[in-house]
Amino acid sequence: MYISQGKLALVNLSSGKVTITFTPRQLIEKYLGGRGLNMYYLHKLLKPGVDPLSPDNVLIFGAGLLTGTLAPNSSRINITAKSPESGILGDANIGGFFGAEMRLAGFDRLIIIGKAQAPVYLYLEDSKLEIRPADQYWGYNVNDTQKLLRQNLGSDIQVACISRAGEKLVRMACVMTGIKNAAGRGGMGAVMGSKNLKAVVARGNQGLAVHDASGLFQTRLELQKHLQNSKICQVLGKVGTPLLYENSNRLGAMRTHNNQLNSFSDNLNASEVEKFTEKMVSCYNCVVHCRHRNTLGGEGPEYSTLALLGSNCGIADTAQVIELNNLVNDLGLDSSSTGTIIPWAIELYQRGIINHSQTGRPLEFGNFELIKSLIEDLAERRDFGNLLAESTQAVKYFGEQSKDYLIAVKGLPQSDPHDVRYIKSFALGIAVASRGADHLRNRPTLDILNLPKKLRESLYGSDVSSDPTAYDNKEKTVYYHENVYAITDCMGICKFVCHSFNSPHLLKPGHFSTLIKDATGLEFTQEDLFEASKRVIDLERKINLREGITRADDTLPKRYFEDEMPAGITKGHKISREEFAQMLTGYYHLRNWDQDGQLAPEKVAEIEELAAIDLEVTEFGTNGRGPA
Repeated sequence: MYISQGKLALVNLSSGKVTITFTPRQLIEKYLGGRGLNMYYLHKLLKPGVDPLSPDNVLIFGAGLLTGTLAPNSSRINITAKSPESGILGDANIGGFFGAEMRLAGFDRLIIIGKAQAPVYLYLEDSKLEIRPADQYWGYNVNDTQKLLRQNLGSDIQVACISRAGEKLVRMACVMTGIKNAAGRGGMGAVMGSKNLKAVVARGNQGLAVHDASGLFQTRLELQKHLQNSKICQVLGKVGTPLLYENSNRLGAMRTHNNQLNSFSDNLNASEVEKFTEKMVSCYNCVVHCRHRNTLGGEGPEYSTLALLGSNCGIADTAQVIELNNLVNDLGLDSSSTGTIIPWAIELYQRGIINHSQTGRPLEFGNFELIKSLIEDLAERRDFGNLLAESTQAVKYFGEQSKDYLIAVKGLPQSDPHDVRYIKSFALGIAVASRGADHLRNRPTLDILNLPKKLRESLYGSDVSSDPTAYDNKEKTVYYHENVYAITDCMGICKFVCHSFNSPHLLKPGHFSTLIKDATGLEFTQEDLFEASKRVIDLERKINLREGITRADDTLPKRYFEDEMPAGITKGHKISREEFAQMLTGYYHLRNWDQDGQLAPEKVAEIEELAAIDLEVTEFGTNGRGPA
């Protein structure tokens, strides 16, 4: 069998029944894998209007088409459900080693419904799946959960688990693997907690059958050499993503004090973080090695965590920010949401919109002990932390006026530490991203690199201004990057080695075509891959539309329209509502959506036709066990 035919497990936690089947080839040809197939099954199986924390939510672990192969940086999987944080499409991408191990254990995808009567975990090995009791692991945070599972099951397993925050249904709780890797966005950990699912454990004893092993090996060597010669990969391998902090801060585009300010301390520059770095480590099959093993007992921080728990909270001490980084990882919290919601609450307190009767104490920026305590309370739903644990949904407790200061889109706090009022394409990107204010769906990084005119024309189909503050045609940059990133997520490849995320010279769709042919025997042209990416984005839009999303939701925080950036090169910049509306309409036109953001009828018909494909059930499990 080709690698693209790994098993799919349908797990009903309420009944304890496990059904083993395969994904039809026709769906692989249309949606590829990873994020794409996850969206297909979510659309097919999730009923509109379902409470995200009810047993009726559908939780999907899906490996990319190339996850676990010799393809460079092929570590990643997507975890998908309706988000308890935003109430719409929830989807998170995670690296580390779990995704490859899941495939080596015989599974491409897990679809989980229902709710177990007591805590359980899923155990995957030799193409079999068992539902096992997890009472002894319930109540532990990330590091201790994984430690106990390895003590009991052996050191050769990989674990994706939740913390106490997930158990307590904290709406920004993550699914974690290792001590740092997080499926962070949208509260997928809370979905697991709502199902009494503590962990998924994989032991991969199987090899991955490939179509052309020698061809795949040769392609890997060529691409590895190409990536190792890349300057951006070399820099990431030395200092990791903190390299971005200094550039954004110098520009005056660093989210600070809940975006009231736009620059902060140099103490968080990569050179300062480097003083706390023990060594650089990597995910499965990685060429880059961008992750920090820090001297304070954890991994990280990444750029987003460094800034959002640093500058946005007003914490300038490098060691303190790293301590907060290690804390949120062990507590299983999305650092982007945590580092947005707490500063939001502090500003609300300072403006008198919330008061001491709610908070129980004064709130202020720059107070390390306060911020640390709020994070711990949030994870435990303790005192004021119980309201913070509601994330953006805390508006119903803080009042309508609190929305004016919330840096979020479609109910999801902004992930990117970059203040997008300066770079207009970045602003459009977070506004239209399917899961909310998120840069990993479509951030057009190439827009700030002053690319030659001929290259811009080849990428975007026509010339687009190299001025990042310009509005004209910038929807073309968002559209293009969004398509490329969707392909990358469907492959299970890290964006750090993909074309256009940080450089125009890394892995392109044409490289993926070769890798797919070598690994699976399936043939895709570059155009096939782009068509699949557009199909996936249309499907995500359809999922959101049936949850009530409209054009009015593809917008920005009020502050980005009304408040000028206060300092630095970016001083005076904000987003024009009229120019933004023109960009949005242009983006809809490129997507072939109407002016209200509705899909074309022929696209809806295609989605519904594909949704009618039945799962071919080939094996059945009973009593919570897969086939013998």
